[in-house]
Amino acid sequence: MVKKMRSSAKLCLHGELSDFLPRKRKDPCRILFFDEGASIKDVIESSGIPHPEIDVLLVDGVSVDFSKKLRDGESIEAFPFSCSPNVTPLIHLQPPIPQNPAFILDVHLGKLTHYLRMMGFDSLYRNDFADREIVTLAHEQNRIILTRDRGLLKYRLVSHGYYVRSFEPQEQLREVAGRFGLCKRKHPFTICMECNGKLEPVQKQEIESLLEEKTVKYFNKFARCASCGRIYWEGSHHEKMIKRIQKICMENR
Repeated sequence: MVKKMRSSAKLCLHGELSDFLPRKRKDPCRILFFDEGASIKDVIESSGIPHPEIDVLLVDGVSVDFSKKLRDGESIEAFPFSCSPNVTPLIHLQPPIPQNPAFILDVHLGKLTHYLRMMGFDSLYRNDFADREIVTLAHEQNRIILTRDRGLLKYRLVSHGYYVRSFEPQEQLREVAGRFGLCKRKHPFTICMECNGKLEPVQKQEIESLLEEKTVKYFNKFARCASCGRIYWEGSHHEKMIKRIQKICMENR
């Protein structure tokens, strides 16, 4: 019995896709091995790169979609959302960013969830979400998946998704704001940071009995969450959050 030889192709990564290279590897190009008839999506994902991270694929200089069947000896170039090759026609593989993006986050990103809500973005989070539950909710509600688990982004149903690189929450917010253009879409202080409910203006006299004496004395503008009833006002914490948003948006110009 003659053993069948596997096919191979050269893959070169551009931009931040190099983040998916092994830590000590500096060469953005490598050889991938695959069985005849495999799709380019399956071959690239088997090398560790989730499909939502890739916006353009070139095979021997021609823009292709994820269904392209690879042949032995072909050369692949993969580009992220942030940069595109000068090729015509050009096929973008990622859907447009919604005007009002909504998110769902995995267990590793609780602090980032609060920051996104602070900026006014509907962001679902539970510390016991199962992977399939995240994928299903994202698909049914047109949510963008944010995760520190690249395997979560490889599910077939995932269209919008991003692998968060940083471990530090404020840097995570900078990443996500840049990737999805959040600064031009933000509506700060319209979402409850605790439960993700909508904030609605409320008259001081309606909630005065629920407030501390100093809060009643020094503040007059309040909002209340329509879901959990949490009350917000523009104290020193509010000023700190404004400065945090301003800093993030200055860095993403």
